[in-house]
Order: sequence, then C-alpha cells, then structure tokens
Amino acid sequence: MEFSWGSGQESRRLLLLLLLLATWEAGNGQLHYSVSEEAKHGTFVGRIAQDLGLELAELVPRLFRVASKGRGDLLEVNLQNGILFVNSRIDREELCGRSAECSIHLEVIVDRPLQVFHVDVEVRDINDNPPVFPASQKNLSIAESRPLDSQFPLEGASDADIGENALLTYRLSPNEYFSLEKPSDDELVKGLGLILRKSLDREEAPEIFLVLTATDGGKPELTGTIQLLITVLDANDNAPAFDRTLYKVRLPENVPNGTLVIKLNASDLDEGLNGDIVYSFSNDVLPDVKSKFHIDPITGQIIVKGYIDFEESKSYEIIVEGIDKGQLPLSGHCRVIVEVEDNNDHVPDLEFKSLSLPIREDAPLGTVIALISVSDKDMGVNGLVTCSLTPHVPFKLVSTYKNYYSLVLDSALDRESVSAYELVVTARDGGSPSLWATASVSVEVADVNDNAPAFAQSEYTVFVRENNPPGYHIFTVSARDADAQENALVSYSLVERRVGERALSSYVSVHAESGKVYALQPLDHEELELLQFQVSARDAGVPPLGSNVTLQVFVLDENDNAPALLEPRAGGIGGSVNELVPWSVGAGHVVAKVRAVDADSGYNAWLSYELQPGTGGTRIPFRVGLYTGEISTTRVLDEADAPRHRLLVLVKDHGEPALTATATVLVSLVESGQAPKASSRALSSAVSPEAALVDVNVYLIIAICAVSSLLVLTLLLYTALRCSAPPTEGACAPGKPTLVCSSAVGSWSYSPQRRPRVCSGEGPPKTDLMAFSPSLPDSRDREDQLQTAEESFAKPRQPNPDWRYSASLRAGMHSSVHLEEAGILRAGPGGPDQQWPTVSSATPEPEAGEVSPPVGAGVNSNSWTFKYGPGNPKQSGPEPKKQTQVSFLLRRKGEASQPRQ
Repeated sequence: MEFSWGSGQESRRLLLLLLLLATWEAGNGQLHYSVSEEAKHGTFVGRIAQDLGLELAELVPRLFRVASKGRGDLLEVNLQNGILFVNSRIDREELCGRSAECSIHLEVIVDRPLQVFHVDVEVRDINDNPPVFPASQKNLSIAESRPLDSQFPLEGASDADIGENALLTYRLSPNEYFSLEKPSDDELVKGLGLILRKSLDREEAPEIFLVLTATDGGKPELTGTIQLLITVLDANDNAPAFDRTLYKVRLPENVPNGTLVIKLNASDLDEGLNGDIVYSFSNDVLPDVKSKFHIDPITGQIIVKGYIDFEESKSYEIIVEGIDKGQLPLSGHCRVIVEVEDNNDHVPDLEFKSLSLPIREDAPLGTVIALISVSDKDMGVNGLVTCSLTPHVPFKLVSTYKNYYSLVLDSALDRESVSAYELVVTARDGGSPSLWATASVSVEVADVNDNAPAFAQSEYTVFVRENNPPGYHIFTVSARDADAQENALVSYSLVERRVGERALSSYVSVHAESGKVYALQPLDHEELELLQFQVSARDAGVPPLGSNVTLQVFVLDENDNAPALLEPRAGGIGGSVNELVPWSVGAGHVVAKVRAVDADSGYNAWLSYELQPGTGGTRIPFRVGLYTGEISTTRVLDEADAPRHRLLVLVKDHGEPALTATATVLVSLVESGQAPKASSRALSSAVSPEAALVDVNVYLIIAICAVSSLLVLTLLLYTALRCSAPPTEGACAPGKPTLVCSSAVGSWSYSPQRRPRVCSGEGPPKTDLMAFSPSLPDSRDREDQLQTAEESFAKPRQPNPDWRYSASLRAGMHSSVHLEEAGILRAGPGGPDQQWPTVSSATPEPEAGEVSPPVGAGVNSNSWTFKYGPGNPKQSGPEPKKQTQVSFLLRRKGEASQPRQ
C-alpha cells in the first residue's frame, strides 16, 4: 500500500480517512493489501499477523496457515515475523486476463480455537505488455478505380494490460494516399481502417508500403507495429457492399451445432462475374472463432459448428468479406458481433475447507465444526448460491464471507442418544430452473464421561446357607455404563467397613472385572445372621464416576449344633441331677426339670424331651414333658417302687438330620420330712398362681411406663438428629426384605433390623420386645390341670401350627427357655379339649405367671412376635375362666433378668 503524507489540514483529513477505512475493514472481518505484478521474490506485502491481532508466539502452536484456491504458492507468510511476502512470480494477465479487477483471495486459518480470516491482495497492473497486432505484415489489394474516401478495415492491435496501460493510439507512417480512420467508441469494436485520400494510379505507384504503429498509455510507453503492403489493382470498378457495416447478434450458450446465427447480404453493382459475391471470414479472424462458426460462401449464412460457452467467452467478433469474381476481384467488409447469453448450466460447487472432528458431546454452543466454500461458474442470478442443512439436527450453517459458510453447533449433544450425525449440505443457485449440489459429512460425537455406572436395583437380597466352603460364589453384581470405550469400563470393589470387630473384607470379596461376590470363609448363622454391605462400581473415565448397590446376605441356618444341657444346680455328681422325692407325693408332681438349649434357630432349635425306657422292662413311675423337660410322677408312689431311679432323658431337636443329647437324673425316694425346701417352694408356687400373677402385673406396668418414656425420648432425639444432619446410608439402615419360613410346627420371619450384631456395632443397644396374649387359668383350673397331668402327658401334642415367632429368637447359653406343653387335656362335656399354648419360665425356681421366649429363643432377641389361635377349626378352644392380657415384656440387650422380690 502506498501513502503520501502532507502537512496541516490535509494531513489530518487523510489520517481521519485512513482510520475510518481501517474501522470499516475490521468490521467486515477482512484485510486488503496490494502488490504490483512481476514483484520480486520476498517483496513485502503486509504485516498480516499484526493486522489480524495475532501474537507471533502463537502462530506455530495454533497451526497458522494460508490457503489460496487455485493460486498456488504466490504469497507466503513468514511465521517468525508474521509478514506476508511474494513467494513466486505474479502475472496479472495470467491470473485475471483482461478483468478490470484482479485480486488474490487468501484464507488464513488458525486452530485452538478454529478461526478463519479472509484477506484480499489486489494485484496492480504494470505496463509490461506491448501492443500486439495479429500479424507482422498485412497485404491489401485496392483497385485504382476506388473512389476517394473509400474505407479499408484493419484489425487493430491488442494489449494484455488494462486501464491506461491498454489505451492504444495509432500512428500511420507519412504518405499522400491514405489516412487512419478514427477507432470506434464501442468497446467491442477493436478495429480501425484506412481512408483513401488521393486517387490511386497503378502506373504511377503499383505498390505502397506503410507502417502502422500502436502505442499504449503506460509509462514508459510500449509500441507495436505492422507493415502494410498495398497492391494497386486495375479493372473492377465496384466492390461488393453489405447492408450494414456492423451487425450485433445475441446467441444463447450451449446451442446445438447447425444453429443459424445470422444471414448476411452484400450487393455488387457490377454484372456477370464481377457481380457474383463469395462470402468468407477475414484472415484476421481468430482461430478460436473459426472453430466455433462457419459461413456459407454462397448464401452468407453464419452457423454454429462448435461448443458455445458463456463462461469461456462472453462475445465473439467476426470480420466477414464479400469478394466478387471479377478478374480483379473487389471486396466488401462487415463486422458481426456475437454476444453470448448466459444459461444456468453449471451446478454449484461445494468444498469442505477444514473439519474439526470428532466433536465432544460437551462442546459449547457455537463451536465451529467445518468451513464450507461454495461457487458457481454462472453469472448474475444463476451464480447466486444459497446453502441449507439437513433439518432436525443440532447444527446450523452460518454465512461468514461471500460464498463461505461455517458449520457450527446449535444445540447440546448427547452421545448416548445419538453417537453420529450424517449431515447433508445442499447448495442451490438462483437460476430457473435452479441447479443444486450436495455434500455429505459424517459428524462423530466423541464420548465424555457423563454417565455413572447404574445397577438394575438399588438393593439385592441374597440367601446363603451357613458352613459354605471358602471362596464360595454367592452373587454377581452387574452395572451398566451408557458411555463408551474406557468411560464404560466398570470395575467393582467393596465399600469397606467394620463388621463387629472384623473388617468386611475378611468376610467377602468382589472380583473387580466380573462383579462376582465370594465368601472368603464359612459363614456361621449363629455368629452372623445378616451381612449387609455395599459394592461400588466405578468406570475408567477421567474423572471417574461411580455408584453403589446394597447387598443383604441372609445366612440361612443349618442344623449344625446339637442340644446343649445346662449345668445342673448344686448337688449333681458327674453331670447328673440328684433329686429327693417324698414317698407321699401324688400324681403329676414335678420332680425335676431338664434344661437344654440349641445354638441353632427356628425349627432346628425346637427341642423335645423323651424318657428312655428302664432296663429290664421295668415301668418307672415318671414321665418327662415333651417340650418342657419337666420330670413328673405319673401315679402315686407305693412300696413296690424302687427307692432309687436312674432316668435317662433324650433331648432332640427337629433338624434334618436331628441331633440329640442325653441327660441323667438320679431320683431318690425319701420320707416326707427329708424333702428339701426347694421342693416345697416349687409346690407352693404351683398352688398360688394368683399371687404370683399380681406381682407380674405390677412389674409389667412399671416396665411399660419406663419403655413408653424411653420411646418418646428416643423419637425426640431422632427427630432432632434428622433435622440437624443429612441422612447417611449406613450398614444399620433398616432393610426392606423380610423372609418368612414355614414348617409343620409354625412359621417365623427374618427381619433385617432385628439384631444389633448384624450391623457395624456403632449405635445404641436395642430394646427387646415381646407381645402376646395368653389365657391364664385361675388357681382352681391349675389344680385340675395338675390332677389330670398323667393323661395329658401320655398323649403329648405339638404346638399349635398357628404359632408365629421371629427367626431372631435365638437360644442363649446363660438362660433356658421352654415352651410349656400345649397338649394338656381336660375332661368336659364335649370330650377332651386342647389347652391353648402358654409360656412358662425356665428359672431354677419357677414362679407362676412368669413369661419367657418360645423354644430356642435367647434373651438377646429384639423382635419377638407371637400370634395365638386355634390350629384345628374342629377343636374348640378352652373355656375361659379368667384371662389376663399381658401386652409387653421389655428387656434391654445385655441386661440380665432381674429376680422378683
């Protein structure tokens, strides 16, 4: 660019004009430079990096590059200083021909982020082409009889330059016969001619030599010459003459061969052969014109014989000669200008300049994905191109500069919904009918780790039998990740915590890839009934995402513990029980009680007692309660009975297979005065149930009030904690599933929150609760029952099938509990009736009315539920005498039973 500086007012105006021009260029997003053609290699063009606002240090990292469609490497940028310079020879005439405007369009592209700039470099013309005539010599034959002012057309010179450099002036060498005709003002008419100013005389000058010089308007001026050899002919006086000297014809492009362009007509005043005219193209007509048109020598019709393309040439100039057949032929001339009309015969051209693929699914809106260039070789409306995109896609086309578009992101992407888009870009011109072209591009959406692994359920319940082998596969967890590749690779691990005194990883492990959960050691139902833990699933993305699933592993009980006899009270020898019984006791007298527990649960812990038959077939006057273990007399003792009896009691559970234990009881018959006081206390407790019941009611009322107060306090404290701290999921969270098991003797349920030891051991001890409604007969009914004990013991019955008790009622080793036999028969009007089940104490000195858990239950239980009801509809229940509703028996875990006063 060239500038000249003045002073004062003129300088300020020029500066203001330059500022306005720079502001206008920045607003249009492009730069303009200029350079002269034929500039030397390395010629400075402009500081392109500085003008684009780019730092020199970021040119190489951002992949600064310059592209020029079809222009080769005429211009280059020095990445060290950001200067645009001439790289190779620039010939304006080769680039743009005779176009008035000539510029090189550059596309400057940088990445990270992707940007494109448009730069126009104007190529200034210099006067480097002299005028050129079609030939170096032209021969003219002119009859001497031609009148003055006759015109003889000549083909003018052409100059490849433009503007002032192509403005030609002609000069004819000095002579007395001819002068130059003034060139036409019509741009399409480039020719000139000679005008005869003096009559010719062949005898005086048969040949005339002239030099025609053409000079352009450049600085310095360049010239071209042609020699004119004029031969003076004798004879024929009249030359053929056309109707007009200039014809203009409009011809659509792409017309078929043989199409008539124009029919010329020339006349000659001579007669005979001198009046016959032959039409032909002048020797000055270009070969390209002759290849596309043909003239009939007789009729003068010009027809098309080649491909006419508007984009190749917009017009053709044809010089036609009409020559008569005289001995000295004369000729007439005319010009035919054929203007080619444009048709919409070119399909738009689509080209993707740059692609930034794949695109991340979290890419921001407006991200540039591709640059698209469109063009159409047609002109005017036929060359106006508009672009459109496949509908209903999260992308759009944005016009950036002339026929350039950017493909940008228009809405958010989600690879999990659509992983790739097949986009079709359509370019349509404005012709009628319009033509269009399409280009397809596949846009792949790159995955981002935005989906955590998900389990099918938030919680799984697994049942495993105890005593499993180490490494036993108990369950397989599986999580799916909607992401792809490494973002979808899921690995599994345990959420480590403490289970009692041990770490969770000492119980179970999970395979990191398959999700298989293994038990590392044999599980013991008596030690751990419920193992609740979490398995974490994490993907391999960055950053990794994960989720947890809760597994509740219920350890099912197996009959692996035999009944265990409790230590006998003082007085036993060698593990046996010694009892002294007076001879005077009656039938049904309780002699002793065998106490046993089973570490198993449920049906496997339900114990029954059997008395082994004596040796020698001797009938002994004793029996044992099937489920109570109480040894009582079956009849009144007499002198025939032996004074000492060795009783073997077989204790058996109900597992499969059943396990047993044997207890030995030594009974000695003594006189009444030798009976121990303990027996007296046992009898007194049996005959005074009403007094004991009153004591029980008092303690129950006190316990209910205490527990109610504790419950209210607990609820208030729980509400306060819930409001002050966010909820956390712990190992002791209440579980949902409940297992209900049934057997021939009853049913029980497993509840995940029933035992403190299934948790991590962190929380306060829980309170045991038992609810039941037994029917307690009065003292008279109790006496009747004692009197009919022998008959009832003879036919023991199993407990009512409608018993419901929790599987958490486990046997402990510090106290024994037994279910009182439910098969006591009582004579009545309707025949023998079955008494409803009651619960009795297993303390060394039982008291009437005390309650305890059912068979196999330990005092540590915290979820006791009893439901009483008749097992057989055909059997009638007991006739109520006096009923006392006992609602709750509460005992805190870890506290021993308090003896009543």
